[in-house]
Amino acid sequence: MLRSLAIAAVIALLPAAAAAHCQIPCGIYDDDARVTSMLEDTETVAKSARLIQELASAQDAQSRQQFTRWVTNKEEHAQKVIDTIADYFLTQRVKPDQDDYAERLARHHAVIVAAMKAKQNADPAFAEELRRAIEALRTYYPEHGHTH
Repeated sequence: MLRSLAIAAVIALLPAAAAAHCQIPCGIYDDDARVTSMLEDTETVAKSARLIQELASAQDAQSRQQFTRWVTNKEEHAQKVIDTIADYFLTQRVKPDQDDYAERLARHHAVIVAAMKAKQNADPAFAEELRRAIEALRTYYPEHGHTH
C-alpha cells in the first residue's frame, strides 16, 4: 500500500515537472518555436483588440458577452507572452556571462513591457508594438535555430 501511494505521488507530480520545460538542463531548446508562438499570441492580441473596438458601442447582451470574452482573450494571450519571456528566455537563454547581456536583458524586458501595455489597452497599436518588440529578439533566436 505504501509503495502504491509513493507511485501515485510520483505520477501526480509528473505533469508539473513536464510543464516547467528546461528548468533543469534537458539539452533541448527550440527558441524559434517559442518566438513564433509569442508572435501567434500577439496576432490574437491584435485581433482581440480590433473586435473589442468593434463591439464597444454595442448594447445587446450577446455583444456585451462577446466583448468580455475578447477582453479576457486579449489579456490571456498577452500574459502568455510575459510568461514565455520570464519562464523560458530569462531563466534559460539570457545569461549574465553573455557579452551583450545588458542589451539582451533590455530587449526581453521591452517585450514584457509591451505585453503589459497590450493587456491594459484596447488599441491595436499596442499589439503592433508588441510584435515589433518580439521581432527584435530574432537577432538572438534566428528562425529554425535549434540550439543545445
